[in-house]
Amino acid sequence: MKTMNNNLIYCKYLKKYAPKQNYQIFSNKIGKRLYEEISQEAWEIWLKKQTKIINEQKLNMTILQDRKKLEKHMLNFFFGK
Repeated sequence: MKTMNNNLIYCKYLKKYAPKQNYQIFSNKIGKRLYEEISQEAWEIWLKKQTKIINEQKLNMTILQDRKKLEKHMLNFFFGK
């Protein structure tokens, strides 16, 4: 019987087993879900996409409304919500 490496998770974005993130990025329910369901590789893909969104939509991360907008993009990117 093949055992699973403790460093691997089933990434819901990539739809395959991949190395998990090194640590939980956010200390809330969304952060817990991202840590448990999204691999490091998928997170790195998101970071590139996130940069494009911030620049194209001229979001200011010091403004709560803009951070909420980016969070919605992130949830949609990973989970289709």
